[in-house]
Amino acid sequence: MEKREQAEFLGTAKIPKLMLKFCVPCILSLLVSALYNIVDQIFVGNSELSTLGNAATGVVFPIFIIAQAFAWWIGDGSAAYMNLHQGCGDTENVHRCVGTGMVVTFAVSVTLLALFYPLKTPLLTLFGASENSIGYAIEYFNIILGFFPVYMLMNMINAVIRADGSPNWSMFSMLTGAIVNIVLDPVFIFACHWGMAGAAWATVIGQAVSLSISVGYLFRTKTFRLKRKSFLPSFKTFGEAVKLGLSSFITQMTIVIIALVCNIMLAKYGSMSRYGADIPIAVIGIESKVFTVVINIVVGIVLGCQPIIGYNVGAGKSDRVRRLYRYILFCTLAVGIGSTLLFELAPNAVVGLFGKPTNIQNPDDYWDFAQKTFRIFLALVTFTCTIKMSSIFFQAVGKPVFAVLTSLIRDIVCFVPCICILPLFWGIDGILISAPIADLAAMTVTAALTIVYFKKAKKNAMPQMGD
Repeated sequence: MEKREQAEFLGTAKIPKLMLKFCVPCILSLLVSALYNIVDQIFVGNSELSTLGNAATGVVFPIFIIAQAFAWWIGDGSAAYMNLHQGCGDTENVHRCVGTGMVVTFAVSVTLLALFYPLKTPLLTLFGASENSIGYAIEYFNIILGFFPVYMLMNMINAVIRADGSPNWSMFSMLTGAIVNIVLDPVFIFACHWGMAGAAWATVIGQAVSLSISVGYLFRTKTFRLKRKSFLPSFKTFGEAVKLGLSSFITQMTIVIIALVCNIMLAKYGSMSRYGADIPIAVIGIESKVFTVVINIVVGIVLGCQPIIGYNVGAGKSDRVRRLYRYILFCTLAVGIGSTLLFELAPNAVVGLFGKPTNIQNPDDYWDFAQKTFRIFLALVTFTCTIKMSSIFFQAVGKPVFAVLTSLIRDIVCFVPCICILPLFWGIDGILISAPIADLAAMTVTAALTIVYFKKAKKNAMPQMGD
């Protein structure tokens, strides 16, 4: 009875109060997750490793995202399954879904480790490592890769914790690990002179601390209880979660595809420009980390609302879902507009946090390209935020096809073709203008899908799960 009451308040409490309770911890948790990579890059950039160190962490970052994509696919899918079935009053198989998710996450992490280790040099070269930065990249990657199981389980379990109505525990887990990382980075990099290896060890130790705290929560869950049989894979139950989490996987993997194509094009057209290959890749690496912070705020808002959305969809409360969407959209626009003003008015201040260029020939070229990147590449970041928010919203309401379409349209259908074609006419600047063009086209499609969804919701009281 107590568990039922804990879920029912999602359908009765005031929406702003619920958003504060669920979104703020979720936002902080995801921001802390982004800090794991950003903190390394800030300390590396301000050390003797400088620009080449930044380039090295930049080429490893997409491989981090691959691991995160699988973890979020399983974790967000399990979370959506939990909340939708709570709204329907059917929680019998939740523990099987979570247990199977943990087993699958571990198996995938070991598989990625086994695949990536022998291919590390060609893989890092493919993602843009030059002959100047490849040594740094391998040194960093070797340690990070060995802790993939820790990193992936940490992300998967934290999604479940948030869905179980304990966002503060998830935030505490991530925050504690990040603090450990922040404390150890200067010790290992500057005091111990471990260089890239020091940054990597600080990161993985922080991740291990976060995972320990997250696992501790599994002994005090609110709406389900894990048993021994929970870890005997139940793929029939898990299959629904896989469908619901597919949008998260696609969203993350599109980041990898974009990073791959972008770095290849930057290396090609950068070497043909006055910037060379290392400056564009280092700057885009910084842009990716900053962009991740902005997107994680937006994702934190809508993921924090996922338990509320899922419960009310399952309970058939369409008006409440519509009001909730308006609140989420307002917050998303505020984040996007604020970020746009920062990137347009003070790009050098943002880039300056990651250190000054000391091991390249023309520092002025570095600052010039950094300004152009933030002012052009991120010109329509408000649209990007809205597109990402809409994709997760569709996932939360049980519309996986809409979620996947929204994820793909911006990055794969629009951005990748633009980044391959436009540089033929405008060189490296063509790469930068590809992003706002893709944002504009994708925003049009996203708006249309949103109108279709809510028209159908109004007509039918509330669409059923699935498309």
